[in-house]
Parts: sequence; structure tokens; C-alpha cells
Amino acid sequence: MMQTKMLVAAALAALLTLGGAPAAEANMKIGMVVWIGCEEVCRGVQDSIAAQGLEADFVVMDAAQDKAKLPLFVEQARREKMDLVLTWGTSATLGIVGTLAERDDPKFLNDIPVVFTVVADPVGSNIIESYEHTGRANVTGTRNRVPESVNIKSMRRYLPTFDHLGMLFETQTPNSVNKVEEVRALTDSLGFTLDTEPLGTLADGSPDPDTIERGIQALKAKGVQFIYLGSSAFLEKQSDRFTGAAVAAGIPVLTPYEHMVSSSQALMSVAARDYDVGRLAAEQVRRILVDRVAPGKLPVLAMEEFAYLVNMRVAKALNRYPPVEFLQFVEKVE
Repeated sequence: MMQTKMLVAAALAALLTLGGAPAAEANMKIGMVVWIGCEEVCRGVQDSIAAQGLEADFVVMDAAQDKAKLPLFVEQARREKMDLVLTWGTSATLGIVGTLAERDDPKFLNDIPVVFTVVADPVGSNIIESYEHTGRANVTGTRNRVPESVNIKSMRRYLPTFDHLGMLFETQTPNSVNKVEEVRALTDSLGFTLDTEPLGTLADGSPDPDTIERGIQALKAKGVQFIYLGSSAFLEKQSDRFTGAAVAAGIPVLTPYEHMVSSSQALMSVAARDYDVGRLAAEQVRRILVDRVAPGKLPVLAMEEFAYLVNMRVAKALNRYPPVEFLQFVEKVE
């Protein structure tokens, strides 16, 4: 766990008060429950809070993909009397607030405001009732994913002959399983075949990294033309191994995580900028801690701008260059 302290002059906060909004408490304490360290979403939140002139202590609680740590973070949030907790990812969010059926269970946070981020399907995961009304007095969040139909159409726009998709998924992670079913529901209307391969599991139930290559080879044998990551913090963490194996097998990867294109070997992403997702989450924080709006009265804020990113080095390695018209609106990693 790491504590990052940001102290910014209170003058701007005072201006907020003069403008009619209630001032936030001095030296707010904001917990950040993250799954794979403090990445761009985390930094976007911190920078945006500072830019708003708010005085805050950030306590970064890194689960490092270990669900056993999450109950400890619930206890820590209460013990340290945090004013608000942000969560990153489906697993972290479920570990902190539980499902709708568990909203009153004291082992989850129901007495401290919570803002979730990077949850692919909070409705399908039973975290909230809807994006307009979360159904939970202390919970709201952000929505950062493009519709899956956009991803399918983007693959076909890149490769006009596309009609066969592959996915690896985590069998023990509900959101990963749900994402497969969401994509499968589009096969008839969008005219493509979906083949999937489950990742193996270790004794503790976590995904087995040594089954990544096996899964990709199985998808290759089935003739898939693209692999879509879907939802998997594990594969995101194993980005180099996962995308490297796909390239070695001659299969392009489309991912919702832009850093897997810019810093690894995924071919393409259609996604909101992680940093901008953090800034959007900071807006929810401001509404809760400065404007004093109850989280449950705030709709989940959706990202409105998405970027297309293509790794041209990977395109060359795969000998699959994008059509000229595609290059007119995408950003390229050379």
C-alpha cells in the first residue's frame, strides 16, 4: 500500500464556496482500491482533483490481483475514516461493495461513498440496477466501454473479410464470462462466428499464465481471424505474453485497453483514454464531496469520446495493414 499526498492551496476551494457550492472538508481522505497498481486512471483522478484546487490525501490500496486483500481494505477505509473510496475494475468493486443483494451486508462498504471505474458491465455484474439509478445509496461510478457492436464493426472495417472471432476468458471471473456471452449475443445480427477458450486455473482459482499460449493455439486451429480480449484484468496484466503469443500465431488482437497497443503488441484498440476516465471519476468525486450530492442520486457518468489506436509495427509483423480510409481517422503507433 502506498500513500500519495497532494496538498493544494485552499484558495480555489474557497472560490467554490463563494460560487454557491458547499466547500469540501479540508484535507479529504480518498481511498483508491486498485487491481494492478496506480495506472493512468488512478493518475487521472489525482491530477484532476489537484487541478480543481481541492486538498486531499490519497491512500492507494493495491490488491495486486489478490481478492483476499479486499476485505482488509474495507476495514482500512472504516478505520481511517476515509471520506470516499474509488475502485478500479469489477473484481475490486465487487470486493468492496458486493452485489445488489449484499448492499446491506456490513462486510462491504455501505456507509462510505464509493465511485467505481473500469467496470465493463456493472449492471450485468449485479453491482448496480441501471446506469441512471444505481439502486445503492452510497455508490455511483463511470462508464468507459464502447458498445461491443462497435468493436465488431471496427474489426470488419479493418479486415473486410472478417467473420470469425476468438476470445480467451477467465472461468472464475463473472465479468469475463459475462463479456463472452454479450459478444456471443451479437453473432447472428452482425454475421460472425465466435469461438472461445477458457484459461486454465491454478490451485487458488486464479488464471494459469501457462495456458495463454495453449489457448491461442487452440483458437488458431479453429481459424479465428481476430482475438478480442473482452474483459480480463489478468490478460491485461499479462499483456506482453498474451499479445506476443497472438502475433507469433499470426492473429491480431483487439483490446479495450489502449496501453496494450501503445506499449505491447495488440494491433488495435477502440477505447476511452484511461487518463480521461480518471478525470471523469474525479468529476463524480467533486459532486459528492464538494457539491454534497448523495452518490445514489448521481447517474453513472459515461465517456463520450473514444480513440482508435493501431500499432503499425504489429500490422507489419502480421502483414495486415489497415485500409487507407481507416488510416484517415485512427492514431498510429509507429
